[in-house]
Amino acid sequence: MAKFTGYACSVCGKEFGPDEITYTCPHDGGNLDIILDYDSLRKELSPDKIFSSDEFSIWRYLPLLPVKDPGYDGTPLRSVGWTPLYKSAALADELGISNLWVKDDGRNPTASFKDRASAVVIARAKEVNAEVVVTASTGNAGAALAGMAAAANHRAVIFAPKSAPPAKIAQLLVFGAQVYLVDGNYDQAFDLSIEAANAFDWYCRNTGYNPFTAEGKKTAAFEIWEQVIAKESLTKQLCVFISVGDGNIISGLHKGFKDLLALGWIDVMPRIFGVQSEGSSAIANAYESGTEEIEAVAATTLADSISVDMPRDGLRALRAATRTNGSYIKVPDHAILNAIARLGIEGIFAEPAAATAFAGVKKAVKTGLIKQDDPVLVLSTGSGLKDIKAAENSVQPAAVIEPNLAALKTALGK
Repeated sequence: MAKFTGYACSVCGKEFGPDEITYTCPHDGGNLDIILDYDSLRKELSPDKIFSSDEFSIWRYLPLLPVKDPGYDGTPLRSVGWTPLYKSAALADELGISNLWVKDDGRNPTASFKDRASAVVIARAKEVNAEVVVTASTGNAGAALAGMAAAANHRAVIFAPKSAPPAKIAQLLVFGAQVYLVDGNYDQAFDLSIEAANAFDWYCRNTGYNPFTAEGKKTAAFEIWEQVIAKESLTKQLCVFISVGDGNIISGLHKGFKDLLALGWIDVMPRIFGVQSEGSSAIANAYESGTEEIEAVAATTLADSISVDMPRDGLRALRAATRTNGSYIKVPDHAILNAIARLGIEGIFAEPAAATAFAGVKKAVKTGLIKQDDPVLVLSTGSGLKDIKAAENSVQPAAVIEPNLAALKTALGK
């Protein structure tokens, strides 16, 4: 079955065959949606076939992905996805809502959501015989590509702004990637990576540029469907909160839910809420102005993973909220730090970008965007180990005492 039948431009709607194009629409530069053969999929697949799989990773959903099985059994590439889901009664009670789940994608092999996209891109790179895969990244996408490429014995080249957190740069190097730190911001690194891909015939993984990235990220929607919507037999519309930078994660989630709706496996589209830092809010600004024209900002936020001047998948990211009765929410950096600490009390260690989504839930409750009986899911996209400095700034420092009981009693106030 040829499940991948082509591409459609998200701007002009023009369709292309599977072999006609590689990255974006040649007419207007719009990002491409991958088209699946839903009629054939409906005939050959069912939820029960998916649910009965003994593959607990993104490859559980291989029939719904536009790539062939890449192999690489026994490597980290085969353990991406199927991340844990936590139901926190304490957080729900504190917020005044009935049901709250947190899905922790910091538990992926390289500790971020971006492994989903990189695993699918590596599978595609194998199909097109690409020897080198390149990307621009503030850290997580690069680490994900480097880790997945290492698992598949591919060469990876990463361009990252020199301001990226040291822990993320260390990951890139440890995984054996060829790393170039750009004396500029993420947007400049992005542009350079595309120039390099064109000049040296490298396969470009870039978020909001390569259409296969969203296909990897949509697997989180499939897991949410299976772990929450189907398992809990939800009758109310699920509200999904996700932090947004370039916009490719939220557009990938939307694509996954659209796939499920087209297959008839869900009855209603979840409401999708994008959360941005006030210091990097280009898409939220467009949402508030009621337009689809997204204008660049000068990004200044401690949440480096979502610090973007001009989102590369902004239009689809905006529509993920507007077309699902969701919303965009802005939160200040101090609220992001508070969210890191609050999630930590629940045993969830989130980096700033990941905690941004939870900060958005708090604001949504306060402003009435969601109601008490709305089921809510927060997608935490990366581990706090990615940015230890931010983690330290979110909590009080540990007390330093002399090594004796008297000093401990003093510290305890006894």
